[in-house]
Amino acid sequence: HRKGNRAVGIDLCAKTMAWGRKRHWDKLSAEQRGRMKYVKGNVLSTRTEPADVLVALNFSYFIFKKRAELVKYFKAAFSNLKPGGVFVLDSYGGYESFSVTKEERDLDGFTYIWDTEKYNPINGDVLNHIHFRFPDGTEIRKAFTYDWRLWTLAEIQEALEDAGFVRPAVYWEGTVKKTGEGNGIYRKKTVGEACAGWIAYLSAEKPR
Repeated sequence: HRKGNRAVGIDLCAKTMAWGRKRHWDKLSAEQRGRMKYVKGNVLSTRTEPADVLVALNFSYFIFKKRAELVKYFKAAFSNLKPGGVFVLDSYGGYESFSVTKEERDLDGFTYIWDTEKYNPINGDVLNHIHFRFPDGTEIRKAFTYDWRLWTLAEIQEALEDAGFVRPAVYWEGTVKKTGEGNGIYRKKTVGEACAGWIAYLSAEKPR
């Protein structure tokens, strides 16, 4: 919330950036817009002013299917961080993530469907879709499609270390005792639960 903070967003897709501008940037004040920059570029090669914090969320880095590609991306992130800076990522998994299955969730006025169409246990490739179903019976099928590799937390931490990061850590969600559901509170853990599905966060530091 410091007024001196600045943010840079990098993306290959102009349509994605246009969506972000319409949904977020257009709602900012002129002063805030002056501290936000969109860059159309490849995260593997685009250099920015070194940052205090870099984030790669919504499992976006799963697009790199080979370990060498993943480490190359992490090295690029490393080079764009200040000494002492922090890299923040998210990840998902659980034994249902490796199964060809569909998970439905009733949300506010519609049904969200997470569809795992394919999983290849030999190379870790997974094909996921998101569908939406509405009360009137209509559907939006394959609103989003993700063709990527399902990386494990152990693999991600090891790749971060190979890229030069130190102290990789996993933040695991706690549970509500009565329901067994997640409580939305994430704490640093070294042991997680072998449950059907989970989302976790990771952090790693660039040495000072």
